[in-house]
Amino acid sequence: MPVTSSLFEFEVPQALIDRARAGELAAFEQIYRRFERPVYTLAVRMLGDAEAARDTLHDAMLKAFQRLGQYRSEAPFWAWLRQIALNEALMRQRKRKDHDTETDLEAIGDDAPAPWVLADAINLERALAELSATARSVVWLYHVEGYSHPEIAEMMGRTISFSKSQLARGTARLRALLAPPQESVSCLIETPLAS
Repeated sequence: MPVTSSLFEFEVPQALIDRARAGELAAFEQIYRRFERPVYTLAVRMLGDAEAARDTLHDAMLKAFQRLGQYRSEAPFWAWLRQIALNEALMRQRKRKDHDTETDLEAIGDDAPAPWVLADAINLERALAELSATARSVVWLYHVEGYSHPEIAEMMGRTISFSKSQLARGTARLRALLAPPQESVSCLIETPLAS
C-alpha cells in the first residue's frame, strides 16, 4: 500500500514564494535548501546513480527558478516542484536508455507487507541498487511518492498493466534480496556406536 504523503510534502509560505518570484536569491536559496534532499532522493531512487541524481537536482532547481513565474498556486508548491524534479529524472532516464523493454504482464497479487518494513537502511540501499531503473522508479513512485498506476503509466508513456507488473516484479525482487538467509537444517541421523 502506498504511503499517504510524499517526501516533498510540506508547506512553503506564500510570502517566501513571492519573494523568490520577485528575484530575491536568498528566498530561492531557502526553497532550494528545503527541497534539496527530497529532489535528490527522488532522482537517486529513479536513476540509481549519485552523480546523475546531483545533476538532476541542479537541473530541476534551475528550471524551478526559471519557471517560478508560472507557478499559479492551484496545487501545493511542493507538488509543482516535485513534478519538475520527476520530469527531469524521467528525461535523464530515457536518455540513458536504462529502462526495461519488457512486455506488459498482469500484476501478481500480493498481500504480504512491503519487503522494506523490516530492512535496515544499508541492505535496503543495496537491494534497491539491484533493481532495474524502471522497476526501482515504479516502486519508488508508487510506494513513497504516492502516485497511482494510471499516473505512473502516463508519466512513463506505458500502460497501467506495465506499471502494475513492474511494481509486482520490483517488490518480489526486493523481497528476495531482503529475505533473511535460509539456514539449512541438517538432519543428523544418529547411528549406534559400535561396542
